[in-house]
Amino acid sequence: MHVTVDVKGEDTYELELEAVTDAAAGESAGGSDADATPTYADLLREVELSPHEVSVLVDGRPVPEDQPVESDHVTVLRLIKGG
Repeated sequence: MHVTVDVKGEDTYELELEAVTDAAAGESAGGSDADATPTYADLLREVELSPHEVSVLVDGRPVPEDQPVESDHVTVLRLIKGG
């Protein structure tokens, strides 16, 4: 599945969920979750953001980062930016 990750006020990323799945499986210690659906936290990792600094929205509503990705468009809002 193709997923668009729109980081508001910054970049938009086009990701293939299968590639995110492969990357997440490669990082897991046991590798037993290779068939698992990637989570929104996995998408954030792909765009080099931490779940501690952003909120993930699907259809304008916040979603938990540990929830499996079920949408093809995700909006990410930075909670803290700048210095």
